[in-house]
Amino acid sequence: MLVALSPLSWACPQKRKRDCSSESGEMPCGLKRKMKRKHLCSVLPVYHEAFTRLLEDPVIKIFLAWDENLRASDKYLLAMVIAYFSRAGLFPRKYQRIQFFLALYLANDMEEDDQIPKQAILLFLYTWNLKKVPQFHKLRYQFICYMDWNLRVTREECEEIQAYDPALWVWSRDRALTLDPGTL
Repeated sequence: MLVALSPLSWACPQKRKRDCSSESGEMPCGLKRKMKRKHLCSVLPVYHEAFTRLLEDPVIKIFLAWDENLRASDKYLLAMVIAYFSRAGLFPRKYQRIQFFLALYLANDMEEDDQIPKQAILLFLYTWNLKKVPQFHKLRYQFICYMDWNLRVTREECEEIQAYDPALWVWSRDRALTLDPGTL
């Protein structure tokens, strides 16, 4: 016998109820114990290689040269791109120019309060053809879903990613070195 499920029933499954019996040594129901997890680098070398390959793309090269103040693409934001590639879990050969810009946009969305770098990415991609922006946001949502909404990247993770290949030219894109002393 087939039972028709409403969209909400399969999209939001019910959680199992916990047995709240209070035995010795157990935590009361509803409290979670924070466990210290040992940090393991989850970024495989193939994602570093995919990122390095994309840096050779002429459009990405032009964008990085265009962002001379490093507002949208400093070394930490670019390290977040590699972290996002790894978390999305797609095959490294599947990463194309659009995934680079999606990941860079998400990195800016997570780290920057200013909307201008994100707008700059969209303007660079689509010039003034704003009809394509909703498609970009749809792809952005799909990319976030591939990452299972795991968007937070710590500074330590970024530095670990940069340490994999410290001679890579993009790691010299330090925003602190480009700031005008009069603007501080």
